[in-house]
Amino acid sequence: MSIEGILGRKLGMTQVFREDGTAVPVTVIEAGPCTVVQVKTEENDGYSTVQLGFGTRKRVNSPQKGHMKGLGQFRYLREFRVDDISEWEVGKKVGCDIFQEGDLVDISGASKGRGFAGVMKRHGFRGGKRTHGQSDRDRAPGSIGAGTDPGRVIKGMKMAGHMGTGQITVKNLEVVQCDPSRNVLMVQGSVPGSEDALLRVRRSKRGGAR
Repeated sequence: MSIEGILGRKLGMTQVFREDGTAVPVTVIEAGPCTVVQVKTEENDGYSTVQLGFGTRKRVNSPQKGHMKGLGQFRYLREFRVDDISEWEVGKKVGCDIFQEGDLVDISGASKGRGFAGVMKRHGFRGGKRTHGQSDRDRAPGSIGAGTDPGRVIKGMKMAGHMGTGQITVKNLEVVQCDPSRNVLMVQGSVPGSEDALLRVRRSKRGGAR
């Protein structure tokens, strides 16, 4: 019974010590348990995946209630690929025990929202000169295009605007510890999002252990 990944929730960061005394920064993730809400097959849906439910919510509408069929009021529903669709059925539980220490995983999530940000924070611009009486050019972007020709701002120009909340994937993170009894997964390094953010933990395409 092999599945591509699992849903989880970011709990925060800490550090653990290896046997040789090396300190390793890790992100603590509540990985599962997830419940199979729907099994999609080639015959009925055109592709084979399982839909997992994770988290809880207080209210669900009638279509959602019918879709979940008394399995629970899940906050998140996401699909994952599996090796053999015939091994899966609605109601089956999936935990973090699908991973082992040393496995490599790819973790996806929404980055922290930074609100409206200027070009220095958003794109790393150096700003204007701080001399010759330029009192208001410290953090300005500078020229954003020519005048008469083309007479407009070219699409894709790096400018100030909303920063963050974009989908980001951090690849090839090592699983340092796995505790199925508490549904806790510790991976080396940082992952996207703030605490309590939804994470999608999948097996790395590099596969195998480090």
